[in-house]
Amino acid sequence: MGDISMHFSRHEFACRCGCGFAAVDKVLCEVLEDIRSYFNAPVIINSACRCATYNQKIGGAQKSQHTRGMAADIKVLNVSATIVADYIVTRHGKCSIGRYDTFTHIDVRDIPTHWDRRSQ
Repeated sequence: MGDISMHFSRHEFACRCGCGFAAVDKVLCEVLEDIRSYFNAPVIINSACRCATYNQKIGGAQKSQHTRGMAADIKVLNVSATIVADYIVTRHGKCSIGRYDTFTHIDVRDIPTHWDRRSQ
C-alpha cells in the first residue's frame, strides 16, 4: 500500500539528488494507477521529480515536466516499453509520451506531445 495512492508512495517520486522535492501531480498518479491495474504488474518509477539543479546535471530538458512533478519515466515489470507506450496512447490520449528502448516517459502537460528516441 502506498501513501499517496493504492500502489505508490511519495518516496518513489522523490528527486534522486536527495533534496526532498517530491511533488506528484494527481492526474499523473491516477494514470500510473490505471497502468498498474491494466497490466496487473508493478510500475517501476525510474525518474519522476527533479529539482532544477539535478535536472540540469543529468541533461534534462530546460522546461522538463519532471521539474513540475508532472512526469515519470517508468517500466512495467515484464512488459516491453513499446507495449506500455501503446497502451497509454490508446487509453490516455491526453498524456505526453516519450518512447525509449527500455522505459516510457509519461507526462500530463496541458498540450500533449509524443516523441520516439528508440534505437533503430
